[in-house]
Amino acid sequence: MMMGLLAFESNQGLWNGGYYSQLFGIGGVMITVAILMLSTSYFGGIGAPFAPYFWPYLGQVPKKRERKRPVRVYMDGCFDLMHYGHANALRQAKLLGDQLVVGVVSDEEIVANKGPPVLSMEERLTLVSGLKWVDEVIPNAPYEITEEFMNTLFNKYSIDYIIHGDDPCLLPDGTDAYALAKKVGRYKQIKRTEGVSSTDIVGRILLTFKQKDSDTDVNAAVDEKAGAKSNGEVKSQLSHFLPTSRRIMQFSNGQAPSPGARVVYIDGAFDLFHAGHVEILRSARQLGDFLLVGIHDDQSIRDRRGYRPIMHLHERTLSVLACRYVDEVIIGAPWEVSKDMITTFNISLVVHGTVAEGNSAGEIDPYAVPKSMGIFQTITSPKSITSVSVGTRIVDNHEAYKKRNLKKKASEDRYYTQKKFVSGD
Repeated sequence: MMMGLLAFESNQGLWNGGYYSQLFGIGGVMITVAILMLSTSYFGGIGAPFAPYFWPYLGQVPKKRERKRPVRVYMDGCFDLMHYGHANALRQAKLLGDQLVVGVVSDEEIVANKGPPVLSMEERLTLVSGLKWVDEVIPNAPYEITEEFMNTLFNKYSIDYIIHGDDPCLLPDGTDAYALAKKVGRYKQIKRTEGVSSTDIVGRILLTFKQKDSDTDVNAAVDEKAGAKSNGEVKSQLSHFLPTSRRIMQFSNGQAPSPGARVVYIDGAFDLFHAGHVEILRSARQLGDFLLVGIHDDQSIRDRRGYRPIMHLHERTLSVLACRYVDEVIIGAPWEVSKDMITTFNISLVVHGTVAEGNSAGEIDPYAVPKSMGIFQTITSPKSITSVSVGTRIVDNHEAYKKRNLKKKASEDRYYTQKKFVSGD
């Protein structure tokens, strides 16, 4: 009998196809009862020596492991004129769960609640899908979290929590768009990113193109109009973003290329980060193991375009770092790709797209060195969109966007007036 008990060691376990199943296989219900009686000393001296051998094998009973379901969080938005504030919001949302599902509001809903969108649904989907923190995207999401859509999120998409920033999101009738989610206790809040908004960027674009047409630089206009009535208007359209090293670290992958990795380098302004940028970075990344992106400084761009970029260097850096296809960036990259730079970063291939902005006529070829080394490649730009073409859309519909901005600016002013410190970001 004792040998039979020791044979348990060769079985998978008492309950899992082992001795227990064999007992019942011979109709041994009574035998099982007898064993239990033996182990509890019902038969006097027999039970005492038996128990030390029996009880250790109860530890072989496998516990049913419950696979922990990942926490899925949902955040929606228009994501029009995608900027680093959007990216930071989604980064924070991802920290509140394991999987981030993002709803992109439909064109019709944006028109009804805000005004005409600048970017198409396809372009906005490309931008959101290109973010490193996004796991899934729901196109044509409603602006308001209705009971029907909330149930769809909970049942179809297995959403645990609905996320939004600490700034209010109000419907045209003044009610909270997330009231239902808050009511059922499935709402979580994140901190709004300071210093940028789509409303702010539209204002910058309108002002920049106005100064561009009059051959006047925006920053020069501020100096020339110091004390003038329009000075406040011009200054209000400049960036209020305060760059910190911590924010860059939050966006960065923080990883160097592995030994022997094929490092691909691509550079540019990446102003008003758009769908064309996402697609060219995707194409570049597919050519190697590690994508290094050079971002030109504001002055270099002004020297070649004749006006400063809409977004300044640190803002453009965050937008590029947020892209899932980017591994590392050079902040303020040199205009010309030198031999020393290629050696320093162990660059295997330098690429450039077929769609570019700025006037390079008559200047030295910035890619002369990689071309002479046989490591330069021109890749076809998947999209023809540029930052200028995006800006032109706004300028061509100036009155509509001006009206939209006035409406949004009023709500943003209320937010900043009532603003309180919110911990964590």
